[in-house]
Amino acid sequence: MSNDYGFRTTLPVSYEQAISRVTEALKQEGFGVLTEIDVKATLKKKLDVDFKPYIILGACNPNLAYQGLQAEPELGLLLPCNVIVYDNGDGTTTVSIVDPIQMLGVVANPALEPIANEANTRLRRVLEHLKATVAA
Repeated sequence: MSNDYGFRTTLPVSYEQAISRVTEALKQEGFGVLTEIDVKATLKKKLDVDFKPYIILGACNPNLAYQGLQAEPELGLLLPCNVIVYDNGDGTTTVSIVDPIQMLGVVANPALEPIANEANTRLRRVLEHLKATVAA
């Protein structure tokens, strides 16, 4: 399943398990998690509202980021690549990853195209890995 700006999958695992699996799958593709935003905790603290377990992971592949920043110094506005994980409330968890090709499409710099394509390939492999480990 996909939308205009990302791709996603639903996993039959708990929220905590999904975060662990996503982090490991990202690592296998050369991405580290630089930031973790706990949306549920933030909304509770700032607005005193309840929200489902939901985290935004800021994933970065240092080599691709370096190449991109050399080609386009303002690229940092679009980094890191966001990955969201949220609990569906039914024993499943959704994982969505931003599509780097769509994200970098707003930058009119052809030098970024191969970098975006490489990031896209790696991030799609993350989803494929997640699906395969659940099916196994």
